[in-house]
Amino acid sequence: MEKGSTKKNRAKNTKRLRGARRTLARLYRPSDYQREMAGAGTGFAPNEQYRSDFRRDYARLIHCAAFRRLVGKTQLFPGVDSDFFRTRITHSMEVAQIAKSIATKLNAEEPFLRTVGRIDTDVVEVAGLAHDLGHPPFGHNGEKALDYCMRRFGGFEGNAQTLRILARLEKKATSDSLACGVTADGRDLRFGLDLCARTLAAVLKYDRPIPWKRPTRHNAKLVKGYYRSELALVRSIKTAVIGRAGMGGKFKTVECHIMDVADDIAYSTYDLEDAFKAGFTAPLDLLASSDTVLAEVAHKVSEKADRKVSSDTVRAVLLQVFGPAVASRERVVKDNRRVTEDVLLDSGMRQYRASKGVAKTGYERTKLTSTLVGHFIAGVTFEANERFPALSRVVLDRDTRLKVEVLKHFAYVQLIMAPEMKLAEIRGQEIVESIFERLAGGGGHELLPLDFQRWFSSLRSKREKMRVICDFVAGMTDRYAAEFYARLRSDAPQTIFKPV
Repeated sequence: MEKGSTKKNRAKNTKRLRGARRTLARLYRPSDYQREMAGAGTGFAPNEQYRSDFRRDYARLIHCAAFRRLVGKTQLFPGVDSDFFRTRITHSMEVAQIAKSIATKLNAEEPFLRTVGRIDTDVVEVAGLAHDLGHPPFGHNGEKALDYCMRRFGGFEGNAQTLRILARLEKKATSDSLACGVTADGRDLRFGLDLCARTLAAVLKYDRPIPWKRPTRHNAKLVKGYYRSELALVRSIKTAVIGRAGMGGKFKTVECHIMDVADDIAYSTYDLEDAFKAGFTAPLDLLASSDTVLAEVAHKVSEKADRKVSSDTVRAVLLQVFGPAVASRERVVKDNRRVTEDVLLDSGMRQYRASKGVAKTGYERTKLTSTLVGHFIAGVTFEANERFPALSRVVLDRDTRLKVEVLKHFAYVQLIMAPEMKLAEIRGQEIVESIFERLAGGGGHELLPLDFQRWFSSLRSKREKMRVICDFVAGMTDRYAAEFYARLRSDAPQTIFKPV
């Protein structure tokens, strides 16, 4: 049965279509398939009738090194601790699957999409698989460390790095005849994977450039956006997708909206499943959260949900989500009849066992997360943009958004801020900052692989040189960063014959 807000939006979209079917722009334009290298007159268009341009983009992503390296990057818990825990690559696969399900649902249900064209699920899937490519080693802790190191040179941010990897760093396309990517006089002729403009637009999550310089404080807030070195690229993406470059910070395609919602859904459910498996928490622990934790979560949710949320509201959401997990199907007498219904167990011991059972039993965990994901996908709503169909919005309805934000921020407050996790955070930041500082110091660039050394030496400004070092460190997996750090600082260095 449709929720009220979803049904209302769909009725509104249907009404808007009346009398306008012949004048609406299409969801995809010919320029969406434009590739940067081909636009420079150096590319070629193979005659491949068996697959679309967006499917070619999917193939290029799957086969690239940056995607493979996601297997060695932390999602919530270090992958070395258990083969069960999600890494960035398995998280990205789950986001891609959820995103594709959302797009399929909208294509089947939305009248507007039957008029302007259906959402291409290949673009959505690529966006889901690629959305975390830019994350450095040690997750958000490594991100904060690299941003601190780059504050005077344009900053660092995971989403900005994702765009840079796809459009510049991956070694698929270059117009440099020597195949080095950067010429001896400093011209950058790299085109990354040379993806379609619409595919690149699908990962452009924040439409604002990051300032060149910001305060060099460890606690300074991260700025989300894209690097100023990619300003021209972003302008060309916008022009290809909607025919104009200026959008005043409001450019976000429908595929990007879907990827963003899918990421929130995956983060709010599957990270919690990992926490249950790790023994960090259980449903009863969440329901028994302290007033301090509830207040902190309420504050964070209020900032994200655009409404005031109280501790009581947070507690009510937790009861709604996890109450059934500590309930039992029991035979009770009701109106002189014996019926079976869910009742909260009276015995504290039985509640405790039920809670631990959910946390430790694979069937129960899978049932819980599967139910939540299905419920959250059902809460997706579509807001048509008649002028620019490509910029139509996909969001979660009000109640679903609240549940997702509560679970997301509980994962952060109770897990990421736990003492065991703080230890890993401090170590990760120390490793990333130490490696960067050593490479950026006198002669440090000689420790870089040969291709990065070549780029470093060819580029002229210090800002560009520091970006080369940042690109190298950001591409490291957790294990590689730890090994590199050990080889620099440890009393027992590893063999010199292992390549950097």
